Amino acid sequence: MGFVVKTVCGFLLAIGLSVSGHAQERAIVMASTTSTEQSGLFAHLLPAFKQVSGIEVRVVALGTGQALDMGRRGDADVLFVHDQAAEEKFVAEGYGLARRAVMFNDFVLVGPASDPADVRGQDIVAALKKLATAKAPFISRGDKSGTHAAELRFWKAAGIDDPAAKTDAQRLIDYRACGCGMGPALNIASSLDGYALTDRGTWLSFKNRGNLAVLVEGDKRLFNQYGVIVINPAKHPHTKTAQAQAFADWVVSPQGQASIAAYKIGGEQLFFPNAKN
Repeated sequence: MGFVVKTVCGFLLAIGLSVSGHAQERAIVMASTTSTEQSGLFAHLLPAFKQVSGIEVRVVALGTGQALDMGRRGDADVLFVHDQAAEEKFVAEGYGLARRAVMFNDFVLVGPASDPADVRGQDIVAALKKLATAKAPFISRGDKSGTHAAELRFWKAAGIDDPAAKTDAQRLIDYRACGCGMGPALNIASSLDGYALTDRGTWLSFKNRGNLAVLVEGDKRLFNQYGVIVINPAKHPHTKTAQAQAFADWVVSPQGQASIAAYKIGGEQLFFPNAKN
């Protein structure tokens, strides 16, 4: 009897380990931006993918720079990010199989509705030039995210290579880098009646606006493209390439693109699919 019990227990344990291993194989880690997570997109998108694939996607929401670093270390199976130049460099270095366009929205500059720095308009560079001497608080994410990278490009175009520098020429900028996600940065801007660059998706889902309003929008330079990258198994053989590729293929498929387009807040569409199939 003892032998039978031990045999049955061993058989059940083996089944349990097999089921557990299978369950682990059906889950992947995706490193992505805080904007896709905090906007609520993934809460809408990922259940739809799981329903058709059986694959669970576990999101680690970081700035794009940090997400790319996760990919370089092999700590993620797939990336969903928005800094095209950095993404193309990542693929060129051999860390990703390919970069595929998924969707876009835009950046907007928000600030107090009274706009004491007088930046309201469509020109982001002109707006930052005014902010540089207005002594109005500017809240930067300062986290190497896609939004932070875009912001630094705009400051450079405005003639300021390092807005955080405390040189005499730049001393008037009240520049505050929080090293945080988009939601927390907007909370700080709201509490200080400051200015901030944000992606529109996070802005539309953000509730604690206080006196903040969109002041600069419509500049073609504010275009914000998102891409998906599967980690290269030649660099990191332990990553779950097949499952990650299944997600990348689905999110650019007609079904995935339709799911992205269907996500709205208050009747407003947050992201616009533009995959090239």
